[in-house]
This record gives sequence, structure tokens and C-alpha cells, in this order.
Amino acid sequence: MNLPKTVRIREVGPRDGFQMEREFIPTATKIEIINALVRTGLCLFEATSFVSPRAIPQMRDAAQVLAGIDRHEGMEVGALVPNIRGAENAAAAGVDEIVLLVSASESHNRSNINQSIEGSLRGFETMAEIASEAGITVRGSISVVFGCPFEGNVPVENVDRIVERMAALGITAVTLGDTTGMATPPIVRRVCRSVMDKYPGLEIGLHFHNTRGLGLVNVYEALGMGFDIFESSIGGLGGCPFAPGATGNVCTEDLVYMMEELGLETGIDLVELIRVAKKVEETVGRELPGQVMKSGRRLDLYPPLLNPLI
Repeated sequence: MNLPKTVRIREVGPRDGFQMEREFIPTATKIEIINALVRTGLCLFEATSFVSPRAIPQMRDAAQVLAGIDRHEGMEVGALVPNIRGAENAAAAGVDEIVLLVSASESHNRSNINQSIEGSLRGFETMAEIASEAGITVRGSISVVFGCPFEGNVPVENVDRIVERMAALGITAVTLGDTTGMATPPIVRRVCRSVMDKYPGLEIGLHFHNTRGLGLVNVYEALGMGFDIFESSIGGLGGCPFAPGATGNVCTEDLVYMMEELGLETGIDLVELIRVAKKVEETVGRELPGQVMKSGRRLDLYPPLLNPLI
């Protein structure tokens, strides 16, 4: 396989992960965790979302979280914005990037954003203008690209039409999201190849969930196709709050571990990342699905146990 030499990882746990937590995580704790993630070498973040606090109360402190993050040159701190008001608030808060979200299926878009796909796309025009005036980059994010929990298989044509509308607005970076973990390697190959062939200059990131245990399998498939931007969540936190059974994202430390074992560079300190994952586990108060945080790296050695019966 012709794998890329380096891989960029965007941490989405502070947004996609924390939004699923019922108990409000204190703002100071969110900032502490993000700053600890920054110290691991992570540079790309989807740090929060500017959504209605009635819909997702966990994100009601978005502006305060952004104000507390330790920013440095080379970092890109983004926020998801589902509507024009969210774009205005994100711009005022000083994000580096706003993420425009739409679903590839009509039913999921109405469930997730409470409007039609066409309504979302029309709003993107104004939102892109807001970002341009503020000097903020725009990234498109398309949910349920690889399957919808309400409609089943999603036609590739749905995705192509959305990407075409985004490209017409000057958007040059898009994330294809496996929002409920319905992707399989053949689906990944078919959908991604279609988008790649039609939009060869587009920067495509991939966002997989591990709902059915195929998260890293799908990442490996995409690596073989030349993809080098992946989104993941610390500890495997997250899911879609408006879709049944949509459990966690691909786990960041598991993803980094796999990249290291493949000889690919990420610029991320895995040992420090594991420490942060354990801190996040303490914060949410339950066991998280990440595997490497439990077992350690393959060559982490331990003293042999003595058999007391001998």
C-alpha cells in the first residue's frame, strides 16, 4: 500500500465528545483538557460549537472555552456552527475556522439541524460571507455520508451535490462524516473515490465512528487511498445526540498508536496523550472505550510476575 508519510489528526473530543455528556463539565475543566491536548502536539481542534444552549446545554460556554485556550502559531481552532447566529457568535469569539454542518440525508438533517438540506445550504452563503469578512477560514462537514440511521444507504449523488454547492461558495476543505458508524471499507472506497475524482483539488478529511468496531479498519482503508486527515476523539468519547445508538468516535490515542505502528508521523506524543485520556475518563466518571489507554503501547514492558506457588 502506498501510505502517506505524515498524517494530520483533528481532535474533536471537546466538541463531538463533550456534547454527549449529560452532566455539565465545568468550563475550567474543558480548558484544562484542551490545553493538555495542545501540549501533546495536537494542532488541529474542533474545540466547541455555537449551538442553541437549549438543544445542547453542554456547549453553552463556547466563547469562554475559546478565550481560555493556549493558542500558538500553527494551531487551527475551529467551532461547529449550524446557523447564521452561530457563525456570528463564532466570529466574535475569534475562532480560526468555522465548520458548516449539513447531513447527506434529508431526515437526519431535519433531526439534527431542524431544517431541510436546501435550507442549510442556502444559509451557508451568508455564513461564508460572515467568515470571509472576519478573515476566518471555512470548512464544510457532511454528516451520515456513509449511511443514515433513518434512511439506510445514502446515494453518493447526495454527497456530490452538497460538495458541489460548497465548492461554489469557495470552500476548499470538507470533512466526510460517518456519524453513526455505518461505514465499511467497500463503502468508504466507493464514496471517497467518487468525491476525489470529481473534486481533485478538494482537501478531504474523514471522520469515522467506532459504533460497530470498524473505525480503525475504515481509517486503514482510507490511508491506502492516500487520505491523510482524520478526526478523532480523546478516549473515544462522543456520538450523535440525535441518532439512536450512535456511540463513540474513533479514539485519538488508538489512532495515533496505529499510525506509529505503521511508521507514519503525527507529531503527537502518545505517552502524554494517554495521560490526557485517563484525565478525561476521570472527568466523565466512567470507563471510556479507548484500548491503548488501558493496555499501553505494544513495547511498554513490565516486570514479570512471580508465582507464589513455586
